[in-house]
Amino acid sequence: MIKKDKITRNWLRRYTGAEPDSLGKWILLTNFQNYVEKFSKTFDVSINGLGGPMTSATNSKGVSIINFGIGSANAATIMDLLSCVAPKGVLFLGKCGGLKKTTELGHFILPIAAIRGEGTSDDYLPKEVPAMPSFKLHKHVSQILVERKVEYRTGVVYTTNRRVWEHDDEFKNYLRKIRVLGIDMETATLFITGFANGINRGALLLVSDTPMIPEGVKTEESDKEVTRKYVELHIKLGMEAMARIGGEGETIKHFTY
Repeated sequence: MIKKDKITRNWLRRYTGAEPDSLGKWILLTNFQNYVEKFSKTFDVSINGLGGPMTSATNSKGVSIINFGIGSANAATIMDLLSCVAPKGVLFLGKCGGLKKTTELGHFILPIAAIRGEGTSDDYLPKEVPAMPSFKLHKHVSQILVERKVEYRTGVVYTTNRRVWEHDDEFKNYLRKIRVLGIDMETATLFITGFANGINRGALLLVSDTPMIPEGVKTEESDKEVTRKYVELHIKLGMEAMARIGGEGETIKHFTY
């Protein structure tokens, strides 16, 4: 167990409950078990890894979904583990806080970059390396959003390890100063670790709260309402994007570094 490939193949099976070779080449990542359950029900496939740290499911079209949990450490872990199967593309279906008046509940954000405020990504590449998605993957997702007439925004999001900050006026002033569109806990990590591992990556974030104002802070009830109204669309967009890209067979990675 010295070689990275041998370690990651062993651990990918242990973490997700799936054999590495059974995973599709187009992978959806999420933080939420109900996304995996909806995927499983849509394609009538079983869920792997129940009772373990991560769950997964794969359909007959070569698309998989993995619930890797919450936070940047888990985000880095799953991208490291996926390096052993060399997926053609990974799309993160996450939720984020909307920080601008123009980002309302139910809007989608297709981030053009993420600020690395989480620290985890510093273990992979120097701080000067920007956390960015794969452009061509986002181009496909954007095209689907336009075709479906879905409201979405593009811009920069901030990724942090802090889960409870809504009370901290100093931190909120900092977020205003850097003029970011949204805030989450995984996007920058996924972009950087994807880049470090040679994995094409993207993110489609659902605005689930507006935490800059007291009445916009997420609660148990407000999260249930967002789930009821918007999660079905979120996962459908992700499934369609990955299935379409795979079906068209277009190469996503078109630059060599």
